[in-house]
Amino acid sequence: MSSDAPAGLNTTELANQRARRANAIARAGGLDEALARGLLSKQIDTTLSEAVVLGLLRQGVRVFVGVFGHGSTEIGEVLRIYEQAGLVRTVNTRNEVEAAHAATALRWVTGEKAAVFTSIGPGALHAFAGSLVSSSDGIGVWHLYGDETTEDEGPNMQQIPKAEQGLFLRLCLVMGRAYTLHTPGAVGTALRRGLNTVDHAHRAGPFYLLLPMNTQPSALPDFSLDELPVGAPPRLGAAADDGAYEQAVDAILSAQRVVVKVGGGARDAGAELLEFLEVADGVAVVSPIVSGVIPYDHERNMLVGGSKGSICGNYAMEHADLLVAVGTRFVCQSDSSRTGYPRVQQVINVNTDTEAAMHYNRTIALVGDAALTLARLNQKIRQRERSDEAALSDWLASCREQRQRWEEFKAKRYAVPTLYDEGWGEEVLTQVAAIKVATDWARANDVATFFDAGDVQANGFQIVEDDRLGRTFTDTGASYMGFAVSALLATAMATRPFYGLAISGDGSFTMNPQILIDGVAHGARGCILMLDNRRMAAISALQSEQYGVDHATSDEVAVDYVAWARSVRGVAAFDGGRSPEALEAALEQARAHKGLSLIHLPVYYGPDPLGGLGAFGRWNVGNWVEETQALRHQIAL
Repeated sequence: MSSDAPAGLNTTELANQRARRANAIARAGGLDEALARGLLSKQIDTTLSEAVVLGLLRQGVRVFVGVFGHGSTEIGEVLRIYEQAGLVRTVNTRNEVEAAHAATALRWVTGEKAAVFTSIGPGALHAFAGSLVSSSDGIGVWHLYGDETTEDEGPNMQQIPKAEQGLFLRLCLVMGRAYTLHTPGAVGTALRRGLNTVDHAHRAGPFYLLLPMNTQPSALPDFSLDELPVGAPPRLGAAADDGAYEQAVDAILSAQRVVVKVGGGARDAGAELLEFLEVADGVAVVSPIVSGVIPYDHERNMLVGGSKGSICGNYAMEHADLLVAVGTRFVCQSDSSRTGYPRVQQVINVNTDTEAAMHYNRTIALVGDAALTLARLNQKIRQRERSDEAALSDWLASCREQRQRWEEFKAKRYAVPTLYDEGWGEEVLTQVAAIKVATDWARANDVATFFDAGDVQANGFQIVEDDRLGRTFTDTGASYMGFAVSALLATAMATRPFYGLAISGDGSFTMNPQILIDGVAHGARGCILMLDNRRMAAISALQSEQYGVDHATSDEVAVDYVAWARSVRGVAAFDGGRSPEALEAALEQARAHKGLSLIHLPVYYGPDPLGGLGAFGRWNVGNWVEETQALRHQIAL
């Protein structure tokens, strides 16, 4: 008998009551439909845990992914009953970081919402660490963590070992928005704050709902289902005027060299961006997170820029006299640690966040929705005429020359797809060639591609040729190793399943290998292309470039990754070969498998410049710090 059960119900009676409600909702096709048809009373005797699940169900959350523990058994019981009724799906994983990545990928690729669940303590901290991706990249995900009891009867196992209240709450509030359900009656407020966070129109992110172990089963007698919130917060409109548009137009028409930096906040502004580039005679430098928002082959697309940018992207940044920033956060690598625009005299910043909009000095800030603000700006520019038509062709022509240099630079590396590698003792594919083959194949077959952090990621966003958004997904905010392979679990969680390709280095894969088991358990369909150079190549290269030698970023341990993958029944594993043709054949074999597969591909690491794409910007790290910081203060932007 549970003293917290509604109206003194025992466990069996409570389960039956929950089952009746769940079945009524399932028959009606949803919570609101069940209420409208009278199959469910507006006021019910329930518990806090069930109210949370009902509230998330009302918000469209159908997938719950994570690891149960002693801090979440009550939530698990509610999910068990609601899953039996076909209302939700519980996806149990072997690691909470993986769960956080999978939920993020599901929302990012398909728009479907998910909730990550954990126990108290280390499990919650794992998921919390994984939430860096959704926080950095603006993806809305629910996080449900077990928390210490509210009656403070003594230290709870796995809580933070310190005699203070609300330590997990304080921790979560550092990352984003959070709420502790210390008082069960506050569940409606908690769910509303979470809804406003995960469904924020411009800057979504994770929301941490902390559930003390003793309040989860607490009774909520006569609870009104009307307290469960619906309705996402609205989008902002175009930026207010107050003369800012006219100032911006004056700056644009008087500039000689306009560069437009496109960030994640411009995801929905593709058409407006293309028009703006024409009327402002600008060229675009695109963040990897929105690869494809401007088609790769557009003549005004100078691709990526920054400390790991392209020749053309960095040329545009280095020589522009006007920066128009649209929906960007200015991550250190994207603007070369604030040294990327040495000649810029004026900034126009379009952003929904005031802090981001005012990041640079000499800024005309337009705080509002990117698409609507650009549309208004385009209209106002068209109402004016340029006095210097020659500037139109000169700037574009010089940038197009640099774009051609970049294409030729890459083509030389594609033409030499293999190099002799001392570690492997034979000719193997370069990462550049392997990623080119894989991403061309993925685009031709409409496969969603995920990039793991490190050298794979840096080469990847320099190589991809996306003609639209949604082809490639790369976490350039947190740069989390293991994101790509974990993201493949989303292929099994989606309402409309898709095929995914995770391009990962050996270092990233070994940080999150549990996808081999969880992918089979839940029916993932995708391929892990593991590029193996037996090291953390991005850091090895950085050490060598800065100090002339690498240290503690590689080892001599030989691993048979094909045998490892094949040891999990249901996983198909292949050797990727030593040529572009062999790799493409392996990709075809992998896709023919009705499940999860792994391709192991040895790749080159060494000093030959044809083995990589190099770097064309600055970065405030290592022994570059003094020079970079001095330049930043000299530019004073």
